[in-house]
Amino acid sequence: MIPVERSLRALLDDGARDGTLGPGSKLPTERDLVERLSAPRSAIRRALDALEAEGLVVREVGRGTFRTEVITGPSDGAPSDTSPAEIMQVRLALEPSVAAIAARVATQADLERIQQCLVAGGKTDDFEGFEAWDARLHRAIAGAAHNGLLLNLFDVMNTARALPVWGSLKRRTSTPERRRCYHAEHTDIVEALGDRDPDGARAAMLTHLRNVSDNLLGRH
Repeated sequence: MIPVERSLRALLDDGARDGTLGPGSKLPTERDLVERLSAPRSAIRRALDALEAEGLVVREVGRGTFRTEVITGPSDGAPSDTSPAEIMQVRLALEPSVAAIAARVATQADLERIQQCLVAGGKTDDFEGFEAWDARLHRAIAGAAHNGLLLNLFDVMNTARALPVWGSLKRRTSTPERRRCYHAEHTDIVEALGDRDPDGARAAMLTHLRNVSDNLLGRH
């Protein structure tokens, strides 16, 4: 973990304890964080990328960065021994239903945020960039369901994506061709959401996650 990310996590932890950065609270601006943490803006942005990928914060264009509704700590994130197979089992059980709900209740702002993530991911050629936008896209869909309990469950599950075993396996199995395939599958999901098609969104998400599982773990 880079020092700036560690400092930013400490800032979130302190804010959670004293009530200044509870769920939904707006974080200081990047300029303020640069001054407060004595770090370059590029390092601040990388740290925020990492926190957003874990679901700890969400960035909204034109509005700023916000603490998510879940506050994770040492005891309420994914267990450190969670395996990739366990991660995929939970994702397959949870995310298709979340997508179906989002197709029914997402606001236009939600759909625009999801579309922004899709477009940005499609423009990214490198592994790290694609993974970051992939995580943002899936969390944006979860947020669009507007169900706090489901979002909490998603965020706990999503902390597992930061575990070394997950990242190592994703890196080993990632290829430009597979990233293009995933982007096409993401596009199918987003189109179903835009069409307000719960069954289509559920099916598209299930197809995508099954392909991810097969690529990571092999066909069963």
